[in-house]
Amino acid sequence: MCCSSLHMPTMIQNLDQPDYASRCIWVNGPVIVGAGPSGLAISAGLKKQGVPYVVLERANCIAALWQNRTYDRLKLHLPKQFCHLPDFPIPDNFPEYPTKDQFIDYLESYAKHFDINPRFNESVQSAKYDETCGLWQVKTISTGGSNWGEVEYICRWLVVATGENAEKVVPEFEGLQDFGGSVMHVCDYKSGESYQGKRVLVVGCGNSGMEVSLDLCNHKAIPSMVVRNSVHVLPREVLGKSTFELAVLMMKWFPLWLVDKILLIIARLLLGNVEKYGLRRPSMGPLQLKNTQGKTPVLDIGALERIRSGEIRVVPGIKRFSHGRVEFVNGENLEMDCVILATGYCSNVPSWLKDNDFFSEDGLPKTQFPNGWKGKGGIYAVGFTRRGLSGACMDAARVADDIGRIWKEETKQSKCLRRCL
Repeated sequence: MCCSSLHMPTMIQNLDQPDYASRCIWVNGPVIVGAGPSGLAISAGLKKQGVPYVVLERANCIAALWQNRTYDRLKLHLPKQFCHLPDFPIPDNFPEYPTKDQFIDYLESYAKHFDINPRFNESVQSAKYDETCGLWQVKTISTGGSNWGEVEYICRWLVVATGENAEKVVPEFEGLQDFGGSVMHVCDYKSGESYQGKRVLVVGCGNSGMEVSLDLCNHKAIPSMVVRNSVHVLPREVLGKSTFELAVLMMKWFPLWLVDKILLIIARLLLGNVEKYGLRRPSMGPLQLKNTQGKTPVLDIGALERIRSGEIRVVPGIKRFSHGRVEFVNGENLEMDCVILATGYCSNVPSWLKDNDFFSEDGLPKTQFPNGWKGKGGIYAVGFTRRGLSGACMDAARVADDIGRIWKEETKQSKCLRRCL
């Protein structure tokens, strides 16, 4: 597309017309891809700066991961004071660990408070930077009601806020197609109510795998949990205080390696030797592992007790599946009725961001935290720090300040030029 062929009005061209889907739209500000917590945080930041923007969201709601792809019993794993978005605390009457529905209500209130109105049902197919024009071309497919069709947005800045968990990860296993029983990813799991009496293999031992295994126990299912790699298990609280809050406090006074050692000592005193249950600890400490590899420690909320009692069986890596059975790498062979893949999520950025060297092949910024929020050509990233909501909020503040500064400088120059003319 040639720059000279673009018609660029001062704000957004015909955004509300019913036939807009066949048109090219100029956005006099950034396009934000994603309306999860990261997208909401940067939208609010830009609103405060007075910068116009457009938010594109492929789902029909904000925070689609929370609303559509989480299990019923989910609660925030960290205290609410570490999980709020900028300039809008989680209500005092919410419990310390809000439920999934309470957190969704909070996010909806946040969007309403800052008047954030994403364009829902718009799936980004490609985003490409035109160096000749110095502009981004963001192509989407809109599936919303009567406005179905292709839309192209032209903008100076692109904010990628789709996050680290945009797509489910489904590993390949030998013979899984012959298994015959139910196989689902944890994003489709809601409750263990329908699993009573069934033998369920939970593949994965992170927070989701542990919590789903516990939920299955509570509904009288018979879960086995695959623990292929080492994992850090920490108590969620220490003497009534959040373990995470304790770690944050200690980090103000001690180096990371020492905080890790203290956390592991506390875990050993409160949880005992978890390795005898098949839960090998990594050689790297929990905080260092989180910072360098993005692997979150498990905060125990009751699953460990069920593992000790044998209600949750820990099994090693999978070798192959057969009809109604699974063979493990240690030669053990067990009958199973169902499989739940708690195998995590990944970024989807490489599938739509074209010809850009800001993101790596795994969909994360090549430059590590805290400098991975800005690339060349007006591209920004929010929510890829591997540090949860607090990291996303830090990114959002930096991006909003940077775009706001440029916006104000150019607006001031434009006004000065008009006065001179």
